[in-house]
Amino acid sequence: MALTDRTQPFLHALAPPLRADLLSLGAERSFAPGEHLMRESEPGRTVVVLLDGWSAVSISTGRSSYRLLLALRGPGELVGEMAMADGSPRSATVTALGAVRAVVVGIGSFRRFVSVHPEAGGLVMAQLASRLRGADEERRSLVSLTVLQRLAARLLEFAELSLPEGRGREAGDALPVDLAQHDLADAVGATREAVAKALRPLRDAGAVRTRPRRIEILDRTVLEVLAAGASLDF
Repeated sequence: MALTDRTQPFLHALAPPLRADLLSLGAERSFAPGEHLMRESEPGRTVVVLLDGWSAVSISTGRSSYRLLLALRGPGELVGEMAMADGSPRSATVTALGAVRAVVVGIGSFRRFVSVHPEAGGLVMAQLASRLRGADEERRSLVSLTVLQRLAARLLEFAELSLPEGRGREAGDALPVDLAQHDLADAVGATREAVAKALRPLRDAGAVRTRPRRIEILDRTVLEVLAAGASLDF
């Protein structure tokens, strides 16, 4: 169960000359926190190459404003590449989590790029395959894991992303997760009420401390055991 892609980011996997060629095909853009890079159901006319910052991939569920968070995409990754394959409207919305810098490439230019450079096309297919496997894992977790177990896994993942680059975990670290409970609910695939209920036993066990828009992980072991699918008697 993971929101991030475990494979090497597309841009980083390209040879430097191909990387330069690809970036020259588009225009660099900056996106503010909360700004949409693309919206669900709109025409897929571009591919976006992320340079800096993180974005969230989500879909509507038909339940008022509730959305399901599918994935997080970071530096070096592509978003919107499925439009290259079938030309269908966007299947998800991509939103900047913080400041994001990216290069926006027209879908026609991107198609020509991968047709001229088969190695780039192979990387796109490998990325799509990895993301499909990740989606399968997410569906299994929604069926097989409890809200508490899914919450534990998400907290650990978000905490890892919040660490400054190059800094490892240290004993006694209180790792922050700067998210509101409704954001966590979207990430877990549950209601805000269910997430609030699941946080209570974690607080009682001394595993987390909660504050407005902030959760601090105090005991990773409890979360790791839960994320592995075990249950704990609190």
